[in-house]
Amino acid sequence: MADSPSFRRHPLPFSIDLVRWLPSSTSSGRLLAAAVHDPTIPASSHLHLLSLPDPASPLASLPLSSRPTALRCSPSVLAAATSSGSLHLLPSSFDTDSVISIPSGAGFHVGPVRGLDCGGEEWVTAGEDGRVHLVSDGGDGRVVARRVWDGKGMLGYETARWASSAEFATGGAGCGVQWWDRRKGDAVVAQCKAIWGRGVAAGMVHSVDIHPSRKHICVVGGSSGAIFAWDLRWPQQPIPLSGVGLHETAEPVCESEVWEVLFDNYTQSSDIISAASTRILPVMMCSEDGILAIVEQDERPLELLAEPCAINSFDIDPQNPSDVVCALEWESIGVLTRGRDAMAAE
Repeated sequence: MADSPSFRRHPLPFSIDLVRWLPSSTSSGRLLAAAVHDPTIPASSHLHLLSLPDPASPLASLPLSSRPTALRCSPSVLAAATSSGSLHLLPSSFDTDSVISIPSGAGFHVGPVRGLDCGGEEWVTAGEDGRVHLVSDGGDGRVVARRVWDGKGMLGYETARWASSAEFATGGAGCGVQWWDRRKGDAVVAQCKAIWGRGVAAGMVHSVDIHPSRKHICVVGGSSGAIFAWDLRWPQQPIPLSGVGLHETAEPVCESEVWEVLFDNYTQSSDIISAASTRILPVMMCSEDGILAIVEQDERPLELLAEPCAINSFDIDPQNPSDVVCALEWESIGVLTRGRDAMAAE
């Protein structure tokens, strides 16, 4: 008998912008990193260490210089970027005495840093100011930021994801999706202007994720409920997965901004044989209109949650991929636990 998904909502005394699972060595100690703020109190932005099943009382906290705009976790490092343009790195064990920060300013970012990801030895940052940096260990407890690109206000970045130690993708406003290759002079080697519904000439890319085993394929989420896959082998032929008026086979799962997309290894594809060759893996998404769903090429979307408020971000637990954590606009965290049979496409 199939196990039905279960969902538990945890009300919190603060607003949650972003949430990520942290590495945990015990099943009883499920840990989360949450980027939070109190809209009624100035200078109230923090990075909290939370535990399940009781996340209401933070185990540790790190004050941030301004509201958090990006949050990523590698196996050993937790990184948070802010609306002022600063970057903060600390051990994933949440040792706040070991924080290393890069302040905002002319030498780094000016304004929100929304693209942030770890590529092994380096972090990539991409901001609304149109700048892209690579951040690496400079020795003696320092980090060094090297500017790769400066759009000088002609474009703005919303997301960045590493595909390999030499390649990463960025997306945002005015640039669609860009593919960078460090082996070719830190240059953009491919670009997709994206596809938007209802005759919209240009939209905004909010999120990019890289296929876990086929690094030449990424999935993109953006404006007007648009979700599409981009295969570098056919860079001018994006594959629509969802969106209003995009494609007759891409049924829209929502009509608002798609804030985050992630490939979902846990969900069984409706076509296992094709999935290994030409089809795109199932993709999980969250949106401004409160939808958490799974979309798959040429299939009807599978709606997991329909909340009365925005779902700001979500994360699939890499250690237990049946579990999904969500940051809800109405000051709460939601945890969805899925059953294997229930998640298989019918």
